Amino acid sequence: MANFAVRLARGQGWDPSRQIRDQEAWDEHAAFMDGLVEDGFIVLGGPVGDSQETLHLVEAADENEINARLAEDPWAAAGLLRIGVIEPWALWLDSRS
Repeated sequence: MANFAVRLARGQGWDPSRQIRDQEAWDEHAAFMDGLVEDGFIVLGGPVGDSQETLHLVEAADENEINARLAEDPWAAAGLLRIGVIEPWALWLDSRS
């Protein structure tokens, strides 16, 4: 398995008048993401900067797996969230070891 930095960005369906937890299908999205953490797919993650994007450390075989798994997110289907950037991440420093 390889490590990737994955940035997710708000999609066209995002309602800027609502807070993140008030967006449509928040509970379904949160449950989906929690499942990815439980599976070990997402190692850590959360909003960065002004919260327009999230950054996740993902363990996956390749970018195809990342695209396929994140496409199952209810927020992806509803256009609230989209993949911004996927980059291989060489973790040289890791306190989990």
